[in-house]
Amino acid sequence: MSEEIKKFDIPTTAQFEAELKRLRYRHNFIKSMWSTIGSLIVAAAIAIIVSTMVMPVLKVTGTSMNPTLNNDEILLCNKLADPKRGDIVAFYYNNKVLIKRVIGLPGDVIDIAEDGTIYVNGEVLDEPYVSELALGECDIELPYQVPEGRMFVLGDNRPVSIDSRSTSIGCIAEENVIGKVVVRVLPIKSIGFF
Repeated sequence: MSEEIKKFDIPTTAQFEAELKRLRYRHNFIKSMWSTIGSLIVAAAIAIIVSTMVMPVLKVTGTSMNPTLNNDEILLCNKLADPKRGDIVAFYYNNKVLIKRVIGLPGDVIDIAEDGTIYVNGEVLDEPYVSELALGECDIELPYQVPEGRMFVLGDNRPVSIDSRSTSIGCIAEENVIGKVVVRVLPIKSIGFF
């Protein structure tokens, strides 16, 4: 009988304390991991809500906004901003997202000369962001008055942009505007506000 007792050694106090310390560490580690995972899930949920409700993320495709915006750049829009003349906006058109510059607001009279010079309410529009003026694909009757609840938009790359000068797109409805483009986030070398 005494031999059977010897087979089951009773742990020493130091062994017992070491095991207790290991179990506490494991418990605290697991608790810390769950806390971190929970925080990351909450942060991701907040980021998704903010990106869909306030600051949508967009990717530039095409060259209609060159030289201001280039293909594959990543932008943030502000859904809460009220677009003004000269602002860049993103909007829905035929299940696509297009990005153009606001030239005319409701009630404005737009006229475009043969050389591509834009007149808004009889005054020449200063456009330092355009590298080449052009009439482009224009099949609207000029001068053109922007209807209520709509915006007249043009791409900065006037020779190739299809925009409000064409009846295929026309003036965009204010309810189709996703938001005002406020910042370029990628590529990193081009980060900046508009």
